[in-house]
Amino acid sequence: MTMMDLMGRRSRRLALRGAGRVRDEGRDSAFAHAYDEHVWHVYGYFAYRLPSRDDAEDLTQLTFERALKAWDRFDAGRASVATWLLAIARNLLVDHYRRDRSHRHEPLGDEEDETIRRHAAEDPRALGLSPELAAALERLGQREREVIALRFGGDLTGPEIAELTGLSVVNVQQILSRSLRRLRGELERSESGVRRRLPE
Repeated sequence: MTMMDLMGRRSRRLALRGAGRVRDEGRDSAFAHAYDEHVWHVYGYFAYRLPSRDDAEDLTQLTFERALKAWDRFDAGRASVATWLLAIARNLLVDHYRRDRSHRHEPLGDEEDETIRRHAAEDPRALGLSPELAAALERLGQREREVIALRFGGDLTGPEIAELTGLSVVNVQQILSRSLRRLRGELERSESGVRRRLPE
């Protein structure tokens, strides 16, 4: 057993105890299992949607705090654990965007906006997406980014995405196919641009 395993178990126990919910060992064990199985999918979803690692980590933690509080109401007959957790994550992301917009007092000029983007791309605390992929994702529409984030960040299947978003499975597949083609094209253009700028 590694130190990371011990730290992970200890932090889960502290979270359960901190929430005052250590009464039912079977319930807590099921929640701990759900956490272990899905924490990286929830984080991956946020990584595809947010430019900040800190925000992604904070929202991942908040997702599991809310899930723990609502764990007694989870109904496996209505949704899988993954779908349920990502529904919580999506709601938190909407709240995050609303809160973020409400704090803006004046629009940024083009120059400040470009400086912030450049700094985010150079930030060593970036989320793990390559700058090229992050830039290509930004060129997609909100619905396309959402479906890509649920599929590749959240690791949901087409039917699970359809259930969560209210889209048909066929529509989800079309959005994924079209979005992946666009991303591939953007990445190929970006790669050829880098090759042209490199000295021979």
